[in-house]
Amino acid sequence: MMMCHSGPGRRASALLAAAGAAGAARAGSAALRRWPPGEAALWERANHAGRPVDLYGGLAAASATVVATGLAPGLPGRVRAAAALATLTAAGCGAYDDQVGSCGPRGFRAHLSALRRGRITSGTVKLLGVGTAALAAGALLKTRPADKLLAGVVVAGTAHLVNLLDVRPGRAAKALLVMGAPVLLRGGVAGLVAAAPVGAAAAVLGDDLGERTMLGDAGAHALGAALGVSAVVANGRAGLALRAAVLVALAAAGERAGAAGGERGGFGETLWDLPGIRAVDALGRRAGQ
Repeated sequence: MMMCHSGPGRRASALLAAAGAAGAARAGSAALRRWPPGEAALWERANHAGRPVDLYGGLAAASATVVATGLAPGLPGRVRAAAALATLTAAGCGAYDDQVGSCGPRGFRAHLSALRRGRITSGTVKLLGVGTAALAAGALLKTRPADKLLAGVVVAGTAHLVNLLDVRPGRAAKALLVMGAPVLLRGGVAGLVAAAPVGAAAAVLGDDLGERTMLGDAGAHALGAALGVSAVVANGRAGLALRAAVLVALAAAGERAGAAGGERGGFGETLWDLPGIRAVDALGRRAGQ
């Protein structure tokens, strides 16, 4: 079993890694806006309110997460490899979906149904790519078969959850900060892994809330996958089983909401209308959004 030792030194290292990821994400966003890969129109979208936003924040956050994790001191080789594999694959599959995805089939059932008919959707590529990389990351991080499987579910499920939440300005980034900050502050190896997605999410949060950028599939999946790896490092079988069950339940809820014609990944808006959650969700966002 991989142990996660904490202490002031490891906590300080995690905080420095988070600061490095934040700086890299900010620099990356500025560079992408100045020198976009291909035509700028490829990375422009209309958000839920019809306002123009770009995807540079998500691309920069994903890149910063990969770099910061790769450079973080003190990470065991298997953890570094697992984080790189999961984050890079999630970012690549997400970017592919950002570019070629459409308003066609949505949700697991729709993509699998299309696959049975011989049609490979961008969502299918994302589902299979992220899922396979997550299982491979789990195999690197755990030794027993059941733990490997649970780890894969947690990594893929966390990536999927963050993407499901990327439907309102700042919602996904805030959720990632809420989930990742306690792991970061705990320090240890898990804290070092969590530092990269937490720092990157914090860096792009302002532009996300200001409706200048969005995480998109690339950013949301990459940050979620990295956070999932940190959760795997921090937990044994019982913790992984609990997280896997919660993530599967949330994925099913999102699937039902989409099938019912609700907002994709929004689980409806009932959850976000609860008083305490509503206040945090709306913090920093334009009135009415």
